[in-house]
Amino acid sequence: MRKIAIYGKGGIGKSTTSANVCAALADNDYKVLQIGCDPKHDSTRTIVGDFIPTVLDIWTDSEREGFDITRSMVLFNGYKNISAIEAGGPEPGVGCAGRGIIRTMDILENLNIFEEEYDFVLYDVLGDVVCGGFAKPIQSGYATEIYIVTSGEFMALYAANNIAIAVEKVGKSRGVKLGGIICNSRNVDQEFELVSEFASRINSQMIHFVKRDQLIQKCERLAKTVVEKEGNSEAANGYRVLAQKIVGNNHFAIPAPLFFQELVDLCEKYTT
Repeated sequence: MRKIAIYGKGGIGKSTTSANVCAALADNDYKVLQIGCDPKHDSTRTIVGDFIPTVLDIWTDSEREGFDITRSMVLFNGYKNISAIEAGGPEPGVGCAGRGIIRTMDILENLNIFEEEYDFVLYDVLGDVVCGGFAKPIQSGYATEIYIVTSGEFMALYAANNIAIAVEKVGKSRGVKLGGIICNSRNVDQEFELVSEFASRINSQMIHFVKRDQLIQKCERLAKTVVEKEGNSEAANGYRVLAQKIVGNNHFAIPAPLFFQELVDLCEKYTT
């Protein structure tokens, strides 16, 4: 079983990337589980075709109403039988979303979800790991391969560097390694070159460059992955290439994050 976590700052395209990679893997007959670890609970929407109940909402109801949680309450099937779970989280301004992920993992363990014979389990994880809850997948061994989604924008790279710091801290003791940087293009000046150098500087690789394509957003509005909805498109083929790169990847390393000023200087180097 390959246990993968995809990290990146909010809004950078983690969920889009995760869902399309899962769809591409399923097209190649891999058995896949995608777990959304974001209180917005929208990670698996394009896999299943709609929002699904979250583990935390079901747990809250079970505590109030006194029923036992079952696998069928939290585990849903979508495109090509991809299994889908959404952790969920509290309403904005109420509670800690990171603690919600910790509780979710405990519930999934109790339901023996991880004893299924999946080829790939993929976690779609929010943010830049400032909270221990969002680091749960890598701190507790649920994920051992990390991919970071970024663009050439400074704040996206700043978040990516923070994630690399977290992976560096837990990597040696937990067996967690960085598999590469995925650039989700925002058409920034010299974006390919900037992100390529960033990846190299932190002891990694830019494993794939996702070209900006409005077709991807159009499919998302229809609650579909581009792989499912527009399977013959260039965008869909790009995600298939990324999926195959992940399948065949053998470039895993403990990252060497940049100091803040080094990151600033790197970005300035490619600013026209």
